[in-house]
Amino acid sequence: MRLPSLLRRVIAGAFVLAAATAASGQTITHLVVPFNAGGATDAYVRVISDELTKRGVQTIVENKPGASGMIAADFVARSKPDGLTLFLGSNSTMANNVVLFQKMTYDPFKQFVAVSHIGYQPSILMARADAPFKTLKEYVAYAKANPGKVNRGSVGAGNITNLAGVMLDKAAGISTLHVPYTGDPLVIQAMLGGTIDAYVGSITLALPHVQAGKIRVLGVFDDKHLEQLPDVPTLKESGWDLNAYAWYGLVAPAGTPRPVIDKLNATINEILASPEMIANAKTLGVVRRGGSPEDLTKFIKSEYDRWAPIITDLGLAKSM
Repeated sequence: MRLPSLLRRVIAGAFVLAAATAASGQTITHLVVPFNAGGATDAYVRVISDELTKRGVQTIVENKPGASGMIAADFVARSKPDGLTLFLGSNSTMANNVVLFQKMTYDPFKQFVAVSHIGYQPSILMARADAPFKTLKEYVAYAKANPGKVNRGSVGAGNITNLAGVMLDKAAGISTLHVPYTGDPLVIQAMLGGTIDAYVGSITLALPHVQAGKIRVLGVFDDKHLEQLPDVPTLKESGWDLNAYAWYGLVAPAGTPRPVIDKLNATINEILASPEMIANAKTLGVVRRGGSPEDLTKFIKSEYDRWAPIITDLGLAKSM
């Protein structure tokens, strides 16, 4: 199955389910996503939403992009803690924003309770096919010779799509121009249209364009090669020992009853282990993750502990 076909099917199916659920008057669980509809993460969450609905937890996805995820996070943090409003937490919203922003509209450590880790995506550095560099070393050499001339897209200043790019800038001694967007589809289209030169994102939406020769992948921010592009080197193999990935976990407003959390956790782990989810995750380029609420809580803390000093070292702490 080609990726765009899967994305269209997932989103269309989710809208049909949402309409049918609303019409029936059933209690609806709202899963709030801090990104635009149509992206890889959105598609993955909609598969989970679809599977939750099939298992009796009537679920619809709400997209609330903007402000590095703070609009959506603040909305859920202030929602009634009854298990009917969930939030897709990520690197930026659950850890990095605390270090980056001078004023936070929510507290990720006090206003949320973990439900389940659901997956992660290795970050990759990609460039438009007609860019004046074909490899990571050429990218660095060009950026050094042309400070600030490389337009580098992201889906938000506090998002890993920006932080990984800034981390590479500092490690390689280069300067690129950050151009933020509100979602993966917009960044990909900007790169295809020549507005930006490079982007640190995931393989999911880019893969068809990579296969068509319109986008080139320069390196992988992971310790292993991508399954879809086994010949693309890791950053470490190219001379920069850097690792970055986008991760996702479901959380609920603090005060949500533990029995509700446990039921949701058990259902989500069942979904993640299902053959359908295994196949869809592979197609979408997501590595599945599950575990207990405590596992996710510990993971979020470890990610904060990992990135806080990196963000500070990059000179970005409280810069926004």
